[in-house]
Amino acid sequence: MVALLFLGFASGLPLFLTSKTLQAWMSIEGVDLKAIGLISLVSVPYSLKFIWSPLLDRFVPPFLGRRRGWLVLMQVALIFAIAAMALQQPRQALQFLAFNAVLIAFFSASQDIAFDAYRTDVLEKWELGAGAAVAVLGYRIALLVTGSLALILADRMPWQTVYLLMSIFMAVGLLTSLWAPEPKNQEQPPASLADAVSLPFIEFFQRSGVLRGVLILLFIVLYKLGDALVNNMSTPFLLPNTGLGFTQTDIGAIQGGMGLLATIVGTLAGGAFLSKIGINRSLWVFGFLQAVSNLAYFVLAQAGKNYSVLVLTINIENFCGGLGTAAFVAFLMSLCNPRFSATQYALLSSLMAVSRDILVAPAGTLAKATGWSSFFLISIVAALPGLLLLPVFAPWNPQPASNPRLNDKEEDL
Repeated sequence: MVALLFLGFASGLPLFLTSKTLQAWMSIEGVDLKAIGLISLVSVPYSLKFIWSPLLDRFVPPFLGRRRGWLVLMQVALIFAIAAMALQQPRQALQFLAFNAVLIAFFSASQDIAFDAYRTDVLEKWELGAGAAVAVLGYRIALLVTGSLALILADRMPWQTVYLLMSIFMAVGLLTSLWAPEPKNQEQPPASLADAVSLPFIEFFQRSGVLRGVLILLFIVLYKLGDALVNNMSTPFLLPNTGLGFTQTDIGAIQGGMGLLATIVGTLAGGAFLSKIGINRSLWVFGFLQAVSNLAYFVLAQAGKNYSVLVLTINIENFCGGLGTAAFVAFLMSLCNPRFSATQYALLSSLMAVSRDILVAPAGTLAKATGWSSFFLISIVAALPGLLLLPVFAPWNPQPASNPRLNDKEEDL
C-alpha cells in the first residue's frame, strides 16, 4: 500500500503539467482562450496508449521485472521531459511548448500502463477497494502539488523555474519503483507480440459478451464526461483575463489546504464505502454525486469573486472527485485478466481519457459562446448518458459472476 501511494503520486504528477497548470501559465501569458481549450489535445497519448501497451505486456526489461522495469524507464524519461519545459516560451513559440507537452504526455501514459498493470497484478481480489483508494489518494496529492503548489510558486518565480522544480518530484516515483514489492503470482508474458495484441481483446469480449462489452466501453467514455468538462476549464474560469479574477496564490492556497483534506477524506471514504456496498452500487452513488457537484461551480459563477463560495466549491469538487475515482479505478481493475493487465487496463483507461482529453477540447469555445453559468449547467447534462448505462451492466443488485482475477483452481474452489 505504501508503494501504491507513492507510485500513484508519480502517476498523477505529469497530468496537470500538460493540462490545468499549463493552461494557467498560458492564461497569465495572455494566450487566446480558444488555444487554451485546444491545448487539451496534447494529452491524446493518454487516449491512445492501448496501441503500444502490448509491448509492455510482451517484453520484459533486463532489470526489475516486467512492471517495475518499465516504470523506471518511463520515470527517468519524465524527469528530463518535464525539466525541458523550463526552456519554453508560450507566447513566442506555442508550437514548441505543445510538442514538449506531447512528449510528457507520451511518457506519462506509458508510465500509467506499467503502473496500472503493476497495481492490478499485486492486489488480491479483497484488496481492490483499499488499493484503488490508496493509489487514487497518491494521484490526487500529486494533482494538488502540480495544481496548487505550482500556482503558489508561480506568483513568486518564473513558470520555467516552477516546471524545473516539478521535475524533481518525479524522483519519488523512481525511488519507489526500485524497492516496490514484486507481485506474488506472476503470469507468463504472451508468447508473441501478435498474442499480446490480439488475446487481451479476444479474452475481454469472450468473457463479457460482444454487446455487453461494447456498452462497458461506451460507459467508460461517458461516465466522467461532465466532470472532465469542468476540470478542463476550471482554472481559466478562476483566473484573471479569462474568468473571475482570483490570483494564482488564492487558488493554490485553497486547493492545497482544505482541498487536500477534502481529497483525502473523499478518497478514503470512497474505498471504505466500496468495500461495504460493492463496486456496482458505488458507481451509482458516486456517479450521481460527481454530476451534482458541478452545481457548485454554477453557484460560484453566479456569486462572482467570493472567497467563501470558492472554498466550498473547491472542497466539493475534491471530495466528490475522490469518491468517484476510487470506485471507477476499482471497477476498471475488476475487468482485467492479470495475464494481459497492461493492455486491458490501458484500453479501458484510454477510453476514460477520451472524455478527459478529446471530447472536452471544444470546452473553451463552448464556454466563450454560452457564458460560464450556462457552461456548468451543460456539464451536468453531459454526465447523464453515462449514468443511464449503469442498469445494463452494473445493476444495483448484481448477480454472482466469474471473476477474471481468479485462476482456475480458485474458480473450482
